Amino acid sequence: MTGLGRDFGAVRAVDGVDLDVPMGSVLGLLGPNGAGKTTLLRMLLGLLAPTDGTIELLGRQLPGRAAEVLPHVGALIEGPALHGHRTGRQNLLRYAAAEPLLATDRVPTAVAAVLERVGLSGAADRKVREYSLGMRQRLGLAVPLLTRRRLVVLDEPTNGLDPAGTRDVRRLVAEMHAAGATVVVSSHLLAEIETTCTHVAVLRAGRLVAAGPLRDLLDGAAGRLVVTTPDGGRAVRVLLDRGIDAEVAPEGRVQVAAGPPAPDVVALLVHAGVAVHGVTRPVARLEEVFADLTGDPGRSRTPGGPGAYR
Repeated sequence: MTGLGRDFGAVRAVDGVDLDVPMGSVLGLLGPNGAGKTTLLRMLLGLLAPTDGTIELLGRQLPGRAAEVLPHVGALIEGPALHGHRTGRQNLLRYAAAEPLLATDRVPTAVAAVLERVGLSGAADRKVREYSLGMRQRLGLAVPLLTRRRLVVLDEPTNGLDPAGTRDVRRLVAEMHAAGATVVVSSHLLAEIETTCTHVAVLRAGRLVAAGPLRDLLDGAAGRLVVTTPDGGRAVRVLLDRGIDAEVAPEGRVQVAAGPPAPDVVALLVHAGVAVHGVTRPVARLEEVFADLTGDPGRSRTPGGPGAYR
């Protein structure tokens, strides 16, 4: 997507988003409430026309080539659309009958298999109006799993699920990824994104403020290098002489400014005769990075270039 924007009257919900989603990745789409995540996903799926900008999905331009592309895309957006007076199985049979890539004679088998995958086999013949919120969410997740997809888009898939259901979603995402699908997941559960996703994109007030491989984002936010040495004062002098910012910290440690690779720092100190007993760099957590990116309007961080994966 390039220069993607969407206005609702005087409100700019999505503003100039440039984002490339790598094929075969699991992308976590993050942002506070009202950041524009669902609007962006709806435009990606052709459910909402952009005010400006362009979208290319699976190598085809939208909306003109939507009929070619959308059969290869599965999605759960803003909760499942279900008929409460029908059973879970009947709901899925109706969805399956409309799948252009699913042969008619395979529909019953596909429905039974996906009910098993989402843990609803035992409740398949109960009316959906009797389902809990979590069961409805599981049934909604079953729809994109009815046939093999090249792209799966899930908007808050763990909404209403207990911890066991959340683990099941993690498993299903991993299975789809292993089968070759690209998966885009919008979620407020940052721990799940950190566990599940290979890439992230962060929205704030409709703008993309960070995008890239998850590991690059976390490494870029990692803390200062901490060197454990019995000679902190000498270590600091050696580093400062080489233009590396460092200071003595409590308990026989030296803090080194973020930037120099740990092996380079160790080699420099050892070469100068400073004993090094250990080296660590505190690992940034996604929750901390997210708070940093979305809490200060004047900051943005986009590894590899503005708003794109490289």
